[in-house]
Amino acid sequence: MANLNRFRAQYLMEREGIEALLILSPEGFLHATGADAGVGTMWRQAGAVAVLIPADPTIPEAAIVSDLFVSSFKETSHITDIRSIPLWVETATITSLDATDVAKAISDSWLLEGRTTGFHRPTTFDPTECWRQIRIALRDRNIECGKVGVELSAISARDYEGLISSLLPTHLSDATEMAASLRMVKSENEISLLRQALNLSEVGIRTVRDTLAPGISRDELSALWLSTIQAQKGQLPLTGVWDFISVGTNPWGSNTVAQHSDIVKMDVGCVVRGYSSDCARTFVIGQPTKSQKHIYDGLLAGFNAGMAILGPGVALSEVHKVTNDTIQKSGLDFFHRGHFGHSLGLGPGTEEWPFISADSPVLAEDGMVLAFECPFYINGLGGFIIENQLLITKDGVENMNKLSIELYSA
Repeated sequence: MANLNRFRAQYLMEREGIEALLILSPEGFLHATGADAGVGTMWRQAGAVAVLIPADPTIPEAAIVSDLFVSSFKETSHITDIRSIPLWVETATITSLDATDVAKAISDSWLLEGRTTGFHRPTTFDPTECWRQIRIALRDRNIECGKVGVELSAISARDYEGLISSLLPTHLSDATEMAASLRMVKSENEISLLRQALNLSEVGIRTVRDTLAPGISRDELSALWLSTIQAQKGQLPLTGVWDFISVGTNPWGSNTVAQHSDIVKMDVGCVVRGYSSDCARTFVIGQPTKSQKHIYDGLLAGFNAGMAILGPGVALSEVHKVTNDTIQKSGLDFFHRGHFGHSLGLGPGTEEWPFISADSPVLAEDGMVLAFECPFYINGLGGFIIENQLLITKDGVENMNKLSIELYSA
């Protein structure tokens, strides 16, 4: 299912005065088309796939996909203007298993596809063929001389020169932030996937929490987390699992064996159809020491202060300021974290733009899903973190988590 909102895209493009948006990243492709980008994107080099989205929502999008994935794309995506480019993988389609001359049947299928003498496959894929197909799609929509925004974060400087020369006289501009803005506000389907991923994560967190005791190692906790997720996933289309677990005074995850009064940091997520949850909790084996409680109470105060102001229309920079100022006032005078969270979605990592940072120009919007976090990693004491997954609504903020954020004593 595609999750791109054409009317939001129209608003953003008209605001910037561009006539179409060119999406080049694998995650942007999946978001816009609802179809997997395929193996050609494994190198994250632009030109393996692309989506052209006109500003006018009555004009259909065009997708450039590899010939290997045309059939599956047709089954998955709503886009009907599909233009294929060859990959390195050789393939053919025969219509009858009873063909007496298999070689002739294969040759006939290639002729029907339009293959001619001299056809050859590239070493991986040829981005210039993708650019050629985009130029034709622009011409077909009468916008080849217009202004087109490009997701420049997904293309190298070398490949961008080829794109510019291939699309002349089209005027290209940087639309990286626009592409990210389209993914920033989630559809109901995306919210559901992120909620399912979080619910499964909390099952794993609870299982690990309830198993904590002196003598258990970090690697055993990680293995328990993973086995719990695999056992409890049911029919969920789980596409990934990750964890950053630390035990004891080293906050970076060495295979420490837990002892009494050790801090256990658990920052984890599950990925459902490419959408990753992100939440974290801190536990202590036994009762916390005075130092541990002081650090955690400061982070908790900052977290609660940030939550108190977060909502639709609130600047993410202001949330950062209030959170950081409150932590500093707890006694950590020089504490400063670059960001206190981020958007969640389809990115190659778990952290997507926008960030809850001092320089963020973004206002929280209805439909955003954010991971709001207050971490502090102290060599010699341990890793401390509070992190919830939040849904911004038109009325406020929904905490998507069920587990308490209080420091848990095992």
